[in-house]
Amino acid sequence: MKIRNLTLIAGALLLAGAIAPAAIASDLSDVGYVDQAQIASLPAFQAANAQLAGFKAQLDGQYNAAMKSAKNDADRQRITLQFQQKFSDRQRDLIGPLFTRTQLAIAQAAAADKLTVVVDKRIVIFGGRDVTNEVVGAIASAAALPTPTGTPGPSDIGFVDQTALDSIPKVKQASDDFQKFATDQRAAYAAKFAAARTDADKQSIGKEFNKILADKQDALLKPLVDQTKTVTANVAKSKNLLLVIDRNDVIYGGTDITKDVQDALSK
Repeated sequence: MKIRNLTLIAGALLLAGAIAPAAIASDLSDVGYVDQAQIASLPAFQAANAQLAGFKAQLDGQYNAAMKSAKNDADRQRITLQFQQKFSDRQRDLIGPLFTRTQLAIAQAAAADKLTVVVDKRIVIFGGRDVTNEVVGAIASAAALPTPTGTPGPSDIGFVDQTALDSIPKVKQASDDFQKFATDQRAAYAAKFAAARTDADKQSIGKEFNKILADKQDALLKPLVDQTKTVTANVAKSKNLLLVIDRNDVIYGGTDITKDVQDALSK
């Protein structure tokens, strides 16, 4: 389990300061959102994904045949990497142009509506401007989409790439320690579970195992989770940000504070 799955500045970290909802809505008038599920349902994406699925089915057959001829682990690794690359190349060929067109459509909609950030609809509960229809219309049209001539303006919405935080030495060490503990305990409890005679015994052993993991997780990771939240809030306040969200939820624009958070956590 990675630390980013626990940290969770997640959907959004609203800074301390008792900001009224009306004030938030006013301050976030330059925030847009897009329903990515609706974009994924467009015929062009559906067709590309169908082609990719067909290619993968064919590739899986070739992969299984190739693995039968593998003589050692080195051969198996080479074959696996080879077929992974084939799939990635085909995915890039089929989906890449659609992804690029989508990014251009989002940038066009953001520029037209003077938006500094566009996020995924699924994290929005209140406020923001829905630009899904504009983006969908631009993607589906036959018109060429212009390359943005500038970058988004400064945004009150910040984001953190939580995957980048995993590389911080103390975070990585804590995560590795937890994974090793979980692996050791899983082996120990597998023996206990196998020796259990009744369903009640198995249920009791399962609860005990889950509690041991939860307690260790709290001991190793919770302090880092709490520290990450505090550091992120402090950085955000210093930059006058209203919200901080996960990088994966930002589609366009926003203020990247990942390095600031990394630097503060690394001290």
